[in-house]
Amino acid sequence: MKRNTGQNREITKNWRPATKAIRSGTMRSEFGETSEALFLTSGYTYDCAEDAAARFNGEQEGMTYSRLQNPTVKMLEERIAIMEGAQACRTMASGMAAMTASLLCQLKSGDHVVASRALFGSCRWLTDSLLPKFGIETTVIDGRELANWEQAIRPETKVFFFETPANPTMDVIDLRAVCGLARDKGITSVVDNAFATNVLQRPMEYGADVVAYSATKMMDGQGRVMAGAVCGTEEFIETTLLEFTRNTGPTLSAFNAWVVLKGLETLDLRIRKQSESALEVGKFLEQRVEKILHPGLPSHPQHNLAMSQMEATGPIFSLYVGGGRKQAHSLLNALNLIDISNNIGDSRSLMCHPSSTTHHGLGEEGRQEIGISEDMLRISVGLEDPADLIEDLDQALSSIGL
Repeated sequence: MKRNTGQNREITKNWRPATKAIRSGTMRSEFGETSEALFLTSGYTYDCAEDAAARFNGEQEGMTYSRLQNPTVKMLEERIAIMEGAQACRTMASGMAAMTASLLCQLKSGDHVVASRALFGSCRWLTDSLLPKFGIETTVIDGRELANWEQAIRPETKVFFFETPANPTMDVIDLRAVCGLARDKGITSVVDNAFATNVLQRPMEYGADVVAYSATKMMDGQGRVMAGAVCGTEEFIETTLLEFTRNTGPTLSAFNAWVVLKGLETLDLRIRKQSESALEVGKFLEQRVEKILHPGLPSHPQHNLAMSQMEATGPIFSLYVGGGRKQAHSLLNALNLIDISNNIGDSRSLMCHPSSTTHHGLGEEGRQEIGISEDMLRISVGLEDPADLIEDLDQALSSIGL
């Protein structure tokens, strides 16, 4: 591959997904390194004062400051954009920085947002607590029904915001229907695709305008760094979003960008294997617990929809063990192999109690509204042998009488 082949969209558009994950976005220096270079610099120099002025005025290509551009970060942004099928991408310091920026960059006082009720806890804080402080109203709905989206629209509605599959209730939203409605009404759809990634689901193929990620999760995939990303049209990313991020500074570090670049190389392999293992573990648990929410199993109420818009249903699902918080905590405490952790998408299997961790901020009433009960547990299946995971769950369940 030549030095700038990975940056040439006319070439990369013909590559298949696995090749894009390894090669796209690569921009080699004059040294011809095989692995992407790590550029640890805050600023850049110019041959003359006129060059500096020209770059700041947009008349000359080149970088000015690493809050805005960095060669390593640029490679990551181009790779994610190509994998997503998006015109452009901007990365952020964390997934929540990406979610916040994707909303605030396009909203103002008096605007209205329609959001699905089943969102990550901090995303619900954005819609329920942060946006109202700026005079932006949010209507929270059950996003599984298209009629709810239609009924919530107002003349001032600017954004639809949702996650599918949702954290941790595993609600599945009809991407084509909801994004199509948004397009028809001139509303921007913003989709949190962190649970699926662009390997298993590409919302833009169903009409989504903006796709946001916590790249901390499956994209890194090994629990090492924090990162976020927002994908969209070049106009949205380079005008609407860039103006916000340039002046607020949720910048991704070059080192973290480099780590995520390495993670993307194995994303396809990891998430497909983890999805297979999660299905195997899910089938086992379905016979042992009161209820399981796994979109890949026929027992899930939206199984057919999930399978129609996802290539596989991912490594994460939820289960209900009965007996309230005490029983749920007892099961977690009895685990020998699986870690208790509120993260997801790691190569290690992780399990948590959403009611007391990721969604405790919603309050009891808010959690009950979306189905997060005290006996719910969420599992993120890793790369261990699924037989070992099942043995660990089996002994933990037996220890609490299940």
